[in-house]
Amino acid sequence: MFEIIDGKKISNDIQSKIKLEVDQLRYKGITPGLAVIIVGSNPASKVYVSMKQKACANLGIYSEEHKLEENTSQDSLLELIKSLNADPKINGILVQLPLPDQINTNLVLETIVPEKDVDGFHPYNVGKLVAGLPTFVACTPYGVIKLLEHSKVHMAGKEAVIIGRSNIVGKPVAMLLMQENATVTICHSKTKDLPSVCRRADILIAAIGKPKMVTKEYIKKGAVVIDVGVNRLPDGTLCGDVDFDDVKDITSKITPVPGGVGPMTITMLMLNTVKSAKIANGIK
Repeated sequence: MFEIIDGKKISNDIQSKIKLEVDQLRYKGITPGLAVIIVGSNPASKVYVSMKQKACANLGIYSEEHKLEENTSQDSLLELIKSLNADPKINGILVQLPLPDQINTNLVLETIVPEKDVDGFHPYNVGKLVAGLPTFVACTPYGVIKLLEHSKVHMAGKEAVIIGRSNIVGKPVAMLLMQENATVTICHSKTKDLPSVCRRADILIAAIGKPKMVTKEYIKKGAVVIDVGVNRLPDGTLCGDVDFDDVKDITSKITPVPGGVGPMTITMLMLNTVKSAKIANGIK
């Protein structure tokens, strides 16, 4: 019998601990602060920003939202980031992606000072992650590892296969799994005989962005399956990269979509913001 990994419950449990930590910081006169920048009117981005603001309010984290027009120049955005870099009220800066075509995303991410890079995308922090040093980790991969930990999935010595090699999920989650002493394979569009590679996995992580692509032919019996994908079907419903109904009975544990990895991403953002505030104030 398979177990559904309840991302909402695990997220709520972690947020309860974050709130206690924020309360303790506020008692000392320290309020963690997060600034979110959104450029344009992408509907999905607006939903994500709203969810982040709600999480901040629930946890007692100070938040700012900076809404910029679609035609905002790159220089204007960089100036805003530089002002937030210097603002002592702000411990974390998040620029909601994707950005309009006139803006160089890499330059924007590199302009955020590494100590306020709570999204974990600055090359400096990515480099520290690769080197196995303490750093800010991208929120979705961080959430994946926390889901596995809270679900008592032992990663050491296990074979982990990741479908997808993006800088946002695939590569960083591979680094984190290696730090947990898993043996890691990253698959992508050029991987030969993908189903057979995936069937080696004790832990399979799907982050490819193709709805219901992963069927039971990809799954070894008893595998743990983490579905990072979020896809909207023509009828408006959400689904993951894994065909949940097709594979669930083969797995030992599996995340649903929605309600699996998604809630963890925002919780890890809150965790990183609090961590940044503690570092800024010399608190371990």
